[in-house]
Amino acid sequence: MSFESHSMTLKIWDHATIDHTLETAISHVSARANAPKDRVRVTRSGPNQFTVSVADGMSGD
Repeated sequence: MSFESHSMTLKIWDHATIDHTLETAISHVSARANAPKDRVRVTRSGPNQFTVSVADGMSGD
């Protein structure tokens, strides 16, 4: 896992935990960025790799 200011990249190997892991990541990024959860996006960035980030211009900083 890597974490930048308002984004997080995760490798999720266990497909049974994808939903739970992404929900947790969305909550974490939302809280860190002081942004509503509906402004956090998930992008599949590779095999078993997901990037969770706040949509441009939506962080509370």
